[in-house]
Amino acid sequence: GSDDYCFFVTNFRNKAFELKRNVISHQEYVAQFALNDYPVTEDDILSRGPSAWDSALNTVNVGKFNIGPASIGACEHAFYEAINHAANRTLYGVRVTDMPHVKGNFMQAWLRLVGMKLYQRRATDYFRKATADDRRYLLFNPTSKMKVTTQSEDVISLLWEVIAAKGFERDTFFSTVAGDINGPAKLEGTVHVNVQLIRKFIKKYFFNPTDYAPVGPVFDQTDDLFLFNQGTASGLGKVQFNDYRPIFDEFKSLPNVSVFIKQISLFREMLEKAFPDKVQEMDPSFSLTVGEMFSIVVYGQLILEQAKIDNLDKDIVNQIFDFMVRDFSGFGLQIYAKATTNEVQRGYCKEIMLMMPVPDPAQYDRIWQTCVICLNGEYEMTDRKG
Repeated sequence: GSDDYCFFVTNFRNKAFELKRNVISHQEYVAQFALNDYPVTEDDILSRGPSAWDSALNTVNVGKFNIGPASIGACEHAFYEAINHAANRTLYGVRVTDMPHVKGNFMQAWLRLVGMKLYQRRATDYFRKATADDRRYLLFNPTSKMKVTTQSEDVISLLWEVIAAKGFERDTFFSTVAGDINGPAKLEGTVHVNVQLIRKFIKKYFFNPTDYAPVGPVFDQTDDLFLFNQGTASGLGKVQFNDYRPIFDEFKSLPNVSVFIKQISLFREMLEKAFPDKVQEMDPSFSLTVGEMFSIVVYGQLILEQAKIDNLDKDIVNQIFDFMVRDFSGFGLQIYAKATTNEVQRGYCKEIMLMMPVPDPAQYDRIWQTCVICLNGEYEMTDRKG
């Protein structure tokens, strides 16, 4: 509550501002600097006390959200470079992209990349339309920060397993991405920080929904003033959400969405009947995995909302939820295997982890032919040609 805490601006031209070095080894510049008896005047102070603290945290709300699109762009570029390379190579008399494991990696990378785009686009609507009475972005932003960025790591890993040594060559964009892609998940607070943050919303999200006016797509060029006047950073436990179930119900005819709905139902029931106790809550190895399971529900909700807005091919949506089901099962296995998991929780997690996506080989092949392998040769950096 002290006004000694200030949020203020500085002028790097002032002699008291000492620029020490660039703390990273890349072309980007992240400065380490010192303020040596820097004269801070009243005109320099933007806010004091609790307001200054809120301003600092709310600045991070903006910064962390921008990391998602950066990860998407890097993955998109790397994807084109990888498929251009692999689709034009032959090994053992077989076109590389005809090999089942290679095809699988490209399919997974492409579907995860589409999921990243869908989530980030929809989360942008909620951020730009936020008000003091609708702060759902406080869940959707950190979910973007921890989910889109970790998905980007998965995408690059899948692609790198295909192009192998090519990914190290200095004249490729991929070599740059491979070195940097782990950074976004660790900037503006690590994944762990953001997972623990979103856990604060679990009870309101699952058990106390409210009604909000529909939020449509936002593309207008307006001044989003609320982003720079977000108010207090406290009261996260009071933020409410619309009921997530209706949008899932709209897609329940898709086999993999239907399986995912059953997994969510089991997870919700586990939270209702066997919510983590104080010991489990204080154990990050347990609570972080619970947060990961929660985040994938939120991730799925906004993916479906954007898929509806875009009228996305239902086959693509179904294939996206193929990996979503598998990811959910994986987190269920992690909790099942924890030494601190009680038997009630273990029972629910066993059911979750044994659920499998519904295979559809014909649908899989159609998406491969019409959406993925056809991207071969569609894009190449101008300065890489010739």
